[in-house]
Amino acid sequence: MAREFQRGHKAKISDLTPGTDLYVGVQIAGPGLTFDISCFGLDAHEQLSDDRYFIFFNQPKSPEESIQLLGAQAGDTESFRVTLDRIPANIHKLSFTATVDGAGQMSQVGPGYIRIVAGGEEVARYAFTGSEFTTERAVMLGDFYMKDVWRFAAVGQGFDGGLDALLKNFGGEVAEEEPAAPQAQAAAPPFAPPSFAPPTQAAGPAPALSFGAPPAPQAPQAPQPAPSFGPPAGQTPVPTPQQQMHAAPTMAAPMAPHGGSVPPPAPAPAPYGQPGQPPQQPQFGQIPGQQPAAPDGQQAPAPYGQQPPGMPQGVPQGVPQAGAGLQAALQPYKETATGQRWTPQNQQLMRVDLTMGGTPVLARQGSMVMYQGKVDFGYKGAGFAGRIVGNSTGQEMQLMRCTGRGQVFLAEDGSHLHAIELQGDGICVSAENVLAFDESLQHEVRRIEGHGIPGGALFTMQFQGTGTVVVKTHGVPVVLPVTPTTFADCNAVVAWSSASQVIISSQVRLRRNAYPGHSGETVNLQFRGAPGNFIVVQPYEV
Repeated sequence: MAREFQRGHKAKISDLTPGTDLYVGVQIAGPGLTFDISCFGLDAHEQLSDDRYFIFFNQPKSPEESIQLLGAQAGDTESFRVTLDRIPANIHKLSFTATVDGAGQMSQVGPGYIRIVAGGEEVARYAFTGSEFTTERAVMLGDFYMKDVWRFAAVGQGFDGGLDALLKNFGGEVAEEEPAAPQAQAAAPPFAPPSFAPPTQAAGPAPALSFGAPPAPQAPQAPQPAPSFGPPAGQTPVPTPQQQMHAAPTMAAPMAPHGGSVPPPAPAPAPYGQPGQPPQQPQFGQIPGQQPAAPDGQQAPAPYGQQPPGMPQGVPQGVPQAGAGLQAALQPYKETATGQRWTPQNQQLMRVDLTMGGTPVLARQGSMVMYQGKVDFGYKGAGFAGRIVGNSTGQEMQLMRCTGRGQVFLAEDGSHLHAIELQGDGICVSAENVLAFDESLQHEVRRIEGHGIPGGALFTMQFQGTGTVVVKTHGVPVVLPVTPTTFADCNAVVAWSSASQVIISSQVRLRRNAYPGHSGETVNLQFRGAPGNFIVVQPYEV
């Protein structure tokens, strides 16, 4: 059974299949649209340092044929053959992309996917739909990347430009168009295992490009422990919207009262700080779940049982659009299930689905407000460093380990919650502001000492790796770039980029505000770092 990926999920290829000779299929379509589907072979700096590893319609294979463009077949708009153990050492990532050829944008596409097939059996699939994009003309679908071993990441990130802009983004150069060299479509690739065969197609014309099985029969081979390369066994239908778990909030059954219909649930919230914009990676790491800020910085749901904002005029106040009734009144507060691992239910409540990703979650003891399914809770301390935090600040930092198959809802003191997804980068978070995180993240407690800091020190947790950390704040935070003159009150700072340098700036006096220019704070933190570093500050002091 194929493993379903959601945007941002990653896995080792060896966890999906022991094979290294893989088929990669992409299905994407839209009314009146045509697409260019390509593969970029990038170096350790994620640059196209060797343009021979830009695999597209005019260059269908790499020099050693470890990456080959195969054409449309088995229900896929485009397909590739990737032989991982033949990829040169200087290639660290394969980025599979789709761009609109001509007019159009990615919001017009229907349900699509990128999938991995090994030995004729589908082992992984990442599905997407046009509702996830807006005006982008390209999308980075998925990556094969080397990190000790080859891994797969479901990306699903839109890109404003077309193929030329995407090529420039990867450090390539756009040359003048030249007549394409004729391709010998009937020729077979020199590397084809004996068990390799084209997919079984439904009645109809043959695909434009075959897999190129050897024309002459070959002697049977002894069975191999790893599956050999083979495309899907048959025609794969275009996925229906029901298969796209993450494309829209899912509901077991709509709560529709008699005599009316319930308005559809609100779309999934945009990333923090980017209302109405396509999902992009902010400098400080993606923080999904933040509602677009209203003029006063808040976006709370409508009062209980009253008319939500944006409802057509003329409806009496206090009566839902779908008509009166208990079910209609409760509809705006239903559980939000987007098919993602971490899903904000509102600004103060976070849901984590333990069945996705298979990674346990570490959360503050007592932060669970509800759970569904079979979930086990094991209590543990944060280790020696955690006890230091407890002794110095009164915060015991006791954690509970959540495992099993189910959904856990987390909250604490009505704080605003922000899920920050790390993809190999790092962030430092004040220990007081950490609510929960994936156990897959590397984490350690660090101590910042200084005169005037309550308790004598400020304790932070540094997170590194791939996973999600949930940060809690009092109110809506602000994200600021680090400059040579960036200072913050140690009680108000929430988080900062791990590459930033933190310096204690003490202004201890017998009386506060004793001289002009004094901020009134006894201790400030000064942040220094290269462009791209950031700090997160909440509108609240502990």
